[in-house]
Amino acid sequence: MNLNLPSRRHLIGSLAGLAAASATMDVSAASPAAGSASGMAMDGSGTRNKIVYQLNKAEADYQEDILNSVSAMLTKFVDDISIVLVVWGPGIHLLAKNPKRPVSELFQQRVRSMAESYGVRFIACENTMKTIGWAARDMQNFIEVEDFGAAAMMRLQQQGYAYLAW
Repeated sequence: MNLNLPSRRHLIGSLAGLAAASATMDVSAASPAAGSASGMAMDGSGTRNKIVYQLNKAEADYQEDILNSVSAMLTKFVDDISIVLVVWGPGIHLLAKNPKRPVSELFQQRVRSMAESYGVRFIACENTMKTIGWAARDMQNFIEVEDFGAAAMMRLQQQGYAYLAW
């Protein structure tokens, strides 16, 4: 019997997104500090919970899993978390103004919302950008660019960020 129910992954992703959206009410009631949508310092120094994600693939399922994880972390820790996504390789297209690979418009909207509403930082690997002929002007305006994604990952781990790769 087929009841046309959504897949478990889709349902969980939708619930995580909905929960993250409802967390906005709690976070927006706080008085944010300068430079951060959630009231924490941009370097994460005001939070106990710090996580850095590696995003280096273009596949939609992979990117969706990472974005859903970020949403779940925002829901669980609300304003006591600093999240950074370091993006390189084929994943870099997610952060571009005009991607050279197919990129979900919904994912681009989620990335923008996470950055602007929740203070999630997105770091693009300049080395990857150079290999496809891009400069900082080719990236969305909220994207940070660092010379090497791997070096950014190492530096963030030295600052106490837990590393998560898919």
